[in-house]
Amino acid sequence: MNHIEKKNFAHCIENEDCEDLDKRKVYQVIQDDDAASEGYLRVVDESGEDYLYPESYFILIELPIKAQEALR
Repeated sequence: MNHIEKKNFAHCIENEDCEDLDKRKVYQVIQDDDAASEGYLRVVDESGEDYLYPESYFILIELPIKAQEALR
């Protein structure tokens, strides 16, 4: 099983002009230090692909291991 990092999920609180994000939904975040330094998160969205979105659209959350496994 892959190593599971803390806070690699985010709760969407805004989706302005983003058809592939649903408010109030939890998304997997892929670590991208370059994007983070610019204020963005790399998120696996509803398309199933990962894209950059403004960090302000999300609240990073820590989930129990079983919840993380279910969302992957």
